[in-house]
Amino acid sequence: MRKSNSALQVNVGGVKLANPVILASGTCGYGTELEGWLDFNTIGGLVAKSITLSPRTGNAMPRVVECASGMLNAIGLANVGVEAFCREKLPALRKCPCAVLANVAGSRAEEYIHVIQRLEKQPGIAGLELNVSCPNVHAGGIEFGRDPKVLAKLVSAARRVTRRPLWIKLSPNVTDIVPLAKAAEAAGADALTVANTLVGMRMDLARHRPVLANLTGGLSGPAIKPVALALVYKVAGAVKIPVVGCGGIETAGDALEFILAGATAVQIGTGTFRDPGIPGRVAAGLRTYLAHRRLHSILDLVGAGRV
Repeated sequence: MRKSNSALQVNVGGVKLANPVILASGTCGYGTELEGWLDFNTIGGLVAKSITLSPRTGNAMPRVVECASGMLNAIGLANVGVEAFCREKLPALRKCPCAVLANVAGSRAEEYIHVIQRLEKQPGIAGLELNVSCPNVHAGGIEFGRDPKVLAKLVSAARRVTRRPLWIKLSPNVTDIVPLAKAAEAAGADALTVANTLVGMRMDLARHRPVLANLTGGLSGPAIKPVALALVYKVAGAVKIPVVGCGGIETAGDALEFILAGATAVQIGTGTFRDPGIPGRVAAGLRTYLAHRRLHSILDLVGAGRV
């Protein structure tokens, strides 16, 4: 049973969390995969893996490879599709003691909207997070998250069809993330997740070929933490809506750095592949830090490191 601790409670764009620790999309499956490995009473929330309009098998194998201080993945948004998600996955997620968000993806704005409309009818979803690192076929293959105007149109369209809190997960693979953050905010986003994975590659020395069948993949883990932290700092200083920090968080100290930079909550993903107990220990570490510092709320630390 969840123990109440008001010192760690946060509200991220309308999503109320018992503590600021969230499982990141794409790293916890549909949530139930971590049952028996993680006590969901110890965390604030989870974001289920990206859901698309139709089922996707994803990219060819191999599509995951370990690298120094992290991992590369090129899963390709493999998922069961929104109908199977509602029918087969959501019933178990509704029993989860933490907040559950659905992550939505698509290659056309219309696909995002159809998925959101289908999810809108379903109970048990605390909010939506849009994965905007998907190629927009109407814009010549450009990712929704690389052009402020394209992003604004998508967020505005999503805002019109949902009453749920709407988070946008921004890509770090851009020249300047601030215009994108501002565009999402102006279009109706309630919070921003900063950030998705960085593009990376590994070579197979035996085959003289890239390790991943997709050639490149998304780099995550401790290797990207300094980059993600800097992006959170920039975005938090440019928008008024909450920011969720994501990138290489494995300890309470890591999480506190993101919070001091301006994040209201954090997401943990890659670390759970090594140790699924990390999110619970991070939340416990935050509680201990507040007690030692005699602080009444984690909110006292949000942005406290900004100069």
